Amino acid sequence: MPEARTRPAWAMVDLDAVQANTRAVLEFVRPAEVCAVVKANGYGHGAEAVARAALSGGATRLGVALTEEGVALRKAGIDAPILLLSQPVNAAMVDVVNYALTPTLYSPDAIRSLARVAARRGVTVAAHVKVDTGMHRVGADPDSAVGLAVQVAETRGLELEGFYTHLAVSEDLGRTGVTEAALDRFDDAVEKLAAHGLTPRLLHAANSGGALGHPRSRYSMVRAGIALYGYAPGPDLAGRVPLRPAMELRAQVTHVQSLAAGEGVSYGLRYTTPHPTVIATVPLGYADGVPRALSAAHGCVLVDGARLPIAGTITMDQLMVDCGPESTVTPGDVVVLLGTQGDETISAEEWAERLGTISYEVLCGIGPRVPRRTQGGVA
Repeated sequence: MPEARTRPAWAMVDLDAVQANTRAVLEFVRPAEVCAVVKANGYGHGAEAVARAALSGGATRLGVALTEEGVALRKAGIDAPILLLSQPVNAAMVDVVNYALTPTLYSPDAIRSLARVAARRGVTVAAHVKVDTGMHRVGADPDSAVGLAVQVAETRGLELEGFYTHLAVSEDLGRTGVTEAALDRFDDAVEKLAAHGLTPRLLHAANSGGALGHPRSRYSMVRAGIALYGYAPGPDLAGRVPLRPAMELRAQVTHVQSLAAGEGVSYGLRYTTPHPTVIATVPLGYADGVPRALSAAHGCVLVDGARLPIAGTITMDQLMVDCGPESTVTPGDVVVLLGTQGDETISAEEWAERLGTISYEVLCGIGPRVPRRTQGGVA
């Protein structure tokens, strides 16, 4: 889908913030390394740009979900290690090897498939084995994972570089017992692996929640995602390290009209002007990642430093704002949907709270039609 470059709407990505957030996390978790998770187009910020910024901030490797995401980073000239956070399908193993990606493995069939491709190419491929310690999404159960790790280590053309797990509730300090139990299961698997004479260089369990809230989980590497983009993974961990949001969503007013009291606005005419007022149209809608549900959740935007209500249903490409009877808003004025203007700030966390979701979904939801403009950093 092409970016709408002729439309006055954009996401401003602050690469200096990504660098600073990476450094802050790195200082907090030392001596552990930081793997910067840049899947889902860098949580909506632009994967290539934030990858370079995170590496400049001290990350030693990158994490992605899909083989295609890793290939895109390689084609962009990024040569840092790239970990695939889920096991690739067999058909993707050629690209895994050709583009020097580091796969996650948790099945014998995948190990054999990767080994065949590595043998044909005459190379050795580093791999990580994932242990399911209770989240039950992907990974092998602890005993099976130990066996798979041994299989990797004993397979010609493969190197057991890493052994890891993922924490399901690390951001919730009220459920620390669940996290501790998962880490106990992981430690037990690590001990069993050591009994086979194997100690992978990289042991890891911590996502952003683990990194900030559970020192025990840091091992030799943490996989930091949401923290690098300026948000704590949950309210329990807010303020643990200094973070600043790396994305602002902005647009310019495209149309202004004055309406009498009692006029309906937008689809369904669900919003009725309570008094004579000025309505401004903003060229962003739910196709761009501004959720339609924000209309009924009392969503606001910032205009001239003032917090103003969204008026009526957010449409696919546009939304309307009730600017009040005394407004002097004109076409071309800048509207902030996410970010700061004057003394007011609207964050992804505010949207998430209104919508009953998480900041991750808000950020990842900013659509591909919205151009990303970058400032600072190395991009």
